Amino acid sequence: MFHFLKWLYIVIGFISLGFGILGIILPVVPTTPLLLLASFCFMKGSERFERWFKGTSLYKKHLESFVKERAMTFKQKLTLLLFADAMIVMAMIVADSPLIRIMLFLVIVYKYYYFIFKIKTVPAV
Repeated sequence: MFHFLKWLYIVIGFISLGFGILGIILPVVPTTPLLLLASFCFMKGSERFERWFKGTSLYKKHLESFVKERAMTFKQKLTLLLFADAMIVMAMIVADSPLIRIMLFLVIVYKYYYFIFKIKTVPAV
């Protein structure tokens, strides 16, 4: 079972990596969260794939500053925030309960607080 989970993480990592690369070309696909997911999956799945991914220029360009310095470019922040907002708004539309809608709205507010005050904004390279 444990061996199966490692392979599952690796497969999900490569799928996320593929979509993350598409996100570089297509503006509607969020690059950074998909590459973060790939990094997480490679970390859980295999030290070899984790080392390989962290050695790529893709990782260094899109994730290294965030991982090391808790910093992102304004464009990265905006892309992440808007993509997450779209997902949360869809959930708000589907939710019947006003309490759930309020909780989702509070998640959006907290997300903006965190991105504005907790993650540094660095100039684009």
